[in-house]
Amino acid sequence: MLAEIRVEDAVHELRPDFAVLAMTAEGLRNGPSDEVSQGWLDKAGRHAADPAADPHVLAWREAYRAFGAKPQRTRPSVDALLRRADQLPVINRVVDAYNAVSVEYALPIGGEDLDAYRGTARLVRARGDEPFETMAGGEPASEHPDAGEVVWRDDDGVTCRRWNWRQCVRTRITESTVNALFLLERLEPYPLERLHTAADALATRLREITPQVRVRTRLIGPARS
Repeated sequence: MLAEIRVEDAVHELRPDFAVLAMTAEGLRNGPSDEVSQGWLDKAGRHAADPAADPHVLAWREAYRAFGAKPQRTRPSVDALLRRADQLPVINRVVDAYNAVSVEYALPIGGEDLDAYRGTARLVRARGDEPFETMAGGEPASEHPDAGEVVWRDDDGVTCRRWNWRQCVRTRITESTVNALFLLERLEPYPLERLHTAADALATRLREITPQVRVRTRLIGPARS
């Protein structure tokens, strides 16, 4: 299955150059981080771009400012990862795989447990009353996005705040995840060809984890290229 994905017109009005390559991976056999997944992270970290100079990171900072976020305080996901390139976190094999590709290609990539999704995955400008499940002080907590904030959401609430800043607890990928959704997000001047190359690299890593995994992709956008 390839999950239904929608990008609201209001988001395209904000950034007509936005595109997302959606990938589903079915039949994963995830597990704890190991020497292989640690090797992916180490290799990516050694060749990481400088987030202060990379054009794609700078484009994401501009996009954050456009909906009222402060990228120095709540950084785009790829910006935050690149700043930790010398000591990237190990989470589990699948998360390590997409974090390594994110760093290697200077590209925001979100990973979601598809079985935890409810309805269509959609990128919208928030009303401000949508629930966002997170952790605060080690305890489950519920927050709300700011009105106008760009968020990913499903029928049950926000799955990722501030475009790709922070993921909710409910849909995060764990060692028991079997079916996953990955969202590879691009702004100009990032080439669409490189976006597809990054997706191929992620698919290759997922097949190393699970040779029988079924991978499908679809490009949504941009409103202009």
